Amino acid sequence: MQQKGRNYYQILGVSRHATNEEIKKSFRQLARQYHPDLNPNDRLAEEKFKDINEAYDVLSDDAKRADYDARLFGRPNRRPRPAVPRSNGSAGYGTAPPPRQPAEYWRDYSASTAKRTKVVGAASRPLPRDVEAKLLLPLEKAYRGGQERIRLEDGRSIEVEMPQGIADGQRIRLKAQGINGGDLYLKISLEPHPFWELRGTDMVCTIPVTPSEAVLGGAIEVPTIDGPVKMTVPKGVRAGQRLRLAQKGYPDSQGNRGDQLVEIQIAIPPDLSPEELALYESLRQLEAYNPRQGLLTTESFSRA
Repeated sequence: MQQKGRNYYQILGVSRHATNEEIKKSFRQLARQYHPDLNPNDRLAEEKFKDINEAYDVLSDDAKRADYDARLFGRPNRRPRPAVPRSNGSAGYGTAPPPRQPAEYWRDYSASTAKRTKVVGAASRPLPRDVEAKLLLPLEKAYRGGQERIRLEDGRSIEVEMPQGIADGQRIRLKAQGINGGDLYLKISLEPHPFWELRGTDMVCTIPVTPSEAVLGGAIEVPTIDGPVKMTVPKGVRAGQRLRLAQKGYPDSQGNRGDQLVEIQIAIPPDLSPEELALYESLRQLEAYNPRQGLLTTESFSRA
């Protein structure tokens, strides 16, 4: 968008009477100097590059330039006409136009039925360029997919329809969302999850059970990425033992799901009521099992 009062001639470093060739030459030199590829993470160079493109877009178009000159200087900027040879061979100022540059034509349609032809030099159109951006997604968002609004490094904000079951490191191509109509490639990374650990397509988690649940077994509720499900804990389950929830893991590229591996952790109640303490005391009096029996024997001392 043109900003009133900005001097595009100063931005490109040319005089107000500069020819199209002089403007083009200066633009190419400045564009190479301030191009984002040559000045990574330099915000000043990025803004300068935008100003250069904005100035060239106006000054390289005769109609835009004439309108801009009239607004900036209060009258059209009359530039010297190129010299053409007269019929007697001497140089002078005639009415013959300069040689035409290769151009591309298309029609602009206004709200009325009138139409006009716009000419743009092929050399002035910037080439499309593919770019890559990184996107960090929560595990649940990558699994479910859906709309996601992302902000790119050039300041643009776009909304993307994410597919379901995106894998860590996967690249997604967005057509015509790069620079000058190029493509945008999103490289997906998954955020570490506080509950699940992703190992391939298997999802590993730790579930605590009480001592009585470990001894007696029974059904407990376990979170999965699809929601809570019931899981049966076998009698006498041990700490560190892993139970398997089939096909409750993460999908692969063909939609085949891994398993959820549930590692058992025996949790001691932090606060016990007097009644609970009394029951544990009664249980200790009845217990015949000694898990430390045989750790230190006479034979082990003699071998030492």
